[in-house]
Amino acid sequence: MLLNKGIGCEQITRDPSVCGCEPVTKGTRVTLRTVLASLASGDGTAEVMQEFPTLEEYHVRAANAFAAASAAEDLLPRPLHRVA
Repeated sequence: MLLNKGIGCEQITRDPSVCGCEPVTKGTRVTLRTVLASLASGDGTAEVMQEFPTLEEYHVRAANAFAAASAAEDLLPRPLHRVA
């Protein structure tokens, strides 16, 4: 199953037979969570690709795009009153 959250996100997939159905970069067993954790810890694209040789640059860009699209969904509840 492809996860559709924006441009490049077609590179993020879920498959019950791969990594317990966690989102992975298409054609690999590298989870979205792993890529995003590496980026969040300060690794750049080149470092992520060096650590996970099955990844291409477009996989890392797709992980970023997916995260940005997910954040844009406004999952946090809105306050009931104005915050000063």
